[in-house]
Amino acid sequence: MVHLSTVAKESHARRRQREQRDKEASAVSPYVYGTRYAIEELPEHVMREEEMPASVVYRMIKDELSLDGNPLLNLASFVTTYMEDEVQQLMSDAMSKNFIDYEQYPQTAHIQNRCVNMIAGLLHAPTANEPRNEQDAIGTSTVGSSEAIMLAMLAMKKRWQNRRKAAGKDWSRPNIIMNSAVQVCWEKAARYFEVEEKYVYCTDARYVIDPKEAVDLVDENTVGICAILGTTYTGQYEDVKGINELLLQRNIDCPIHVDAASGGFVVPFVRPELVWDFRLEKVISINVSGHKYGLVYPGVGWVFWRAPEYLPRELIFNINYLGAEQASFTLNFSKGAPHIIGQYYQLIRLGKHGYRAIMTNLTQIADHLAAELAKMGFIIMSEGGGRGLPLVAYRFPEQEDRLYDEFALAHVLRRRGWVIPAYTMAPKSNQLKMMRIVLREDFSMHRCNLLVEDIRLAIKSLEEMDASLIERYSHYVQTHASRGPEGHPVYSNEQHSLQGQTGKTHAVC
Repeated sequence: MVHLSTVAKESHARRRQREQRDKEASAVSPYVYGTRYAIEELPEHVMREEEMPASVVYRMIKDELSLDGNPLLNLASFVTTYMEDEVQQLMSDAMSKNFIDYEQYPQTAHIQNRCVNMIAGLLHAPTANEPRNEQDAIGTSTVGSSEAIMLAMLAMKKRWQNRRKAAGKDWSRPNIIMNSAVQVCWEKAARYFEVEEKYVYCTDARYVIDPKEAVDLVDENTVGICAILGTTYTGQYEDVKGINELLLQRNIDCPIHVDAASGGFVVPFVRPELVWDFRLEKVISINVSGHKYGLVYPGVGWVFWRAPEYLPRELIFNINYLGAEQASFTLNFSKGAPHIIGQYYQLIRLGKHGYRAIMTNLTQIADHLAAELAKMGFIIMSEGGGRGLPLVAYRFPEQEDRLYDEFALAHVLRRRGWVIPAYTMAPKSNQLKMMRIVLREDFSMHRCNLLVEDIRLAIKSLEEMDASLIERYSHYVQTHASRGPEGHPVYSNEQHSLQGQTGKTHAVC
């Protein structure tokens, strides 16, 4: 007679075997959503013990990323969202190349130097634009303009310190002068490298640096003045020439760095007559973003110096453990080569004529958009006709009986897919609310007109809403409510400009 416990054990063993077979069959199902992984949570805190099929991982991650916005409709960002298939293939082929390994990838290093020389030529660098000149311009690629700005600030600080030490003077209190509307990476650089920030504040009528106020702030501890060629708020070009002339008139020995992250690839083609670059004596360094109007996917930037004496030698490291003597003066060591190759492709694919055609088209579309918004009653805060970046900054006129504001409008437009930032202007500008639309290469006139119509419809829907709903919309955007992740709880009380509490917001990028 078979004992009941034995039967139970055998029954349990058969059930376990059947479950294991079902589990294995499910795991190898050719249909992704037929696998057991479709009813499991994706790992978030602890790595799995076993592998997952590549097709399942691909699909699950792709599904999650579908919750992100459409980059083509993200009119808050300056970064490039379109490149040709051919250059994407080139960049994909180079994905595994470590750019810093010059010995193994010498042609990639040559390509970077070609980019440095060609872009320096647009900036009128002293060693550029000479057909028989064999000396490379002084510059390097970076991961983006943030790294470029940090390198430029380090160079200015180190040069200032060296001169102070040589003169037997105190060198412990450097400061830098800039507009309060600078991009937040300047605040980060100043904080990281212990340089005091001295601001020329915007007003409710002036959103760029005032040359006289800037020069008045210069003292013996000033390492340099930052001037912006295309502010992130209104796209206006600051008066670099005016600052340069005042410094010369007063015989003040203070250098200028030009943050041309956005305008460096626009002005040479739209306003070549504007003097802002190395043609000015006091301009010693310039940064530009390849991944903005340089028309390369994020992340590549470039930084240049007028001459070797403005890049202190102690910031340059010679290394040879990869097999060849090489100089490095970037914050990063290892980095991918694809974006440098992508920049080279764009430079030789488009040439000056191609860049000029694209930037001219964007300027004309921006002017058209500004005119249409003005017809709706908006106040245009940006400058058209190529006098600023191809963007439109605008706001509602003061109107006491209007229930909705720029933040509510931004929320309604988001329902259609458009990402258009609403924020308050830089500090001490009377808390002006505004919106900003950045035009990128892929923003055609047809898409522009679709946006204009959606703005009209959004305003109409706001006019038909009750006050409580509008207030919720406005509050939602102003407090940065989103589906994005929360910050680390340890740093949740940090009060800096990225949180929008002292002037800048997430939208300014």
